[in-house]
Amino acid sequence: MLGSQLPLLIVLLLAGTVAKVSTVRSGGEPGGLSRLGPAALVPGRMQTLALLICAGGEVALAAGLLVTTHPIFRWGTVAFFALSTYVLLELRRRRPDAGCGCFGEVSAAPVGLRSIGRTLVLTGMAGLSAWAPVPGWQAVTHPSWLTAAGVVVLALLSPEIEELIDRVRFRAPCEQRRGPAESVTLARLKSSGTWRAHEGELTSAVPYDTWRELCWRFFAFRNHAQDDVVFAVYLSGRRPAVRMAVVSGEGSGSLPEYTPISA
Repeated sequence: MLGSQLPLLIVLLLAGTVAKVSTVRSGGEPGGLSRLGPAALVPGRMQTLALLICAGGEVALAAGLLVTTHPIFRWGTVAFFALSTYVLLELRRRRPDAGCGCFGEVSAAPVGLRSIGRTLVLTGMAGLSAWAPVPGWQAVTHPSWLTAAGVVVLALLSPEIEELIDRVRFRAPCEQRRGPAESVTLARLKSSGTWRAHEGELTSAVPYDTWRELCWRFFAFRNHAQDDVVFAVYLSGRRPAVRMAVVSGEGSGSLPEYTPISA
């Protein structure tokens, strides 16, 4: 019973390792690593190293869980997922445009409550598994209904599944696909909590400008102080992330580079 989640922990750690190494080897889009945690939180020259260190830690923990019952691997896994939760919270606060990078470039969608919830669940799973009397390989060969239940919960908390389905359908990452129509994206913006929180500050509900950058569609409005209010809507997922920034209109006739400040 206590070891029922060990197979899931091992598989996810190995999947994370393979995905991160593949992302580093492929190189991805220019500047792509800067949009993936934990690389998004370190200087540019250290981004590749940060992903590789994370991948190395994951494969070491997976191997330890698989073949031993040593506490260092059990509690190390608890610490890893607890630290991952903290990193995701920091990403959501400091870099709301960045993805978690949990499974490489497939995890490029902005960090949301589902990703954070997943690491919390994995922390709990790892904590329960720390007391399991058998090594992971025995749990893998004798899965239980609790293992299947864990699969369902993690699937519901994994936005990467939607991205993988889209890649199978379109055979391209989000930034290379044709996005939904502008009217559809605007409707998604206006159904979001971010829009409702700031709608009363705007002079008009019709944007005076709109443009696309990578996997984001931007809509520019003006508030009553004549500042530019820029909303960004992620172009992938059924409930896309929405970000907002206020850009002072003083001293410039054009919008500077978008810096998200609100989720």
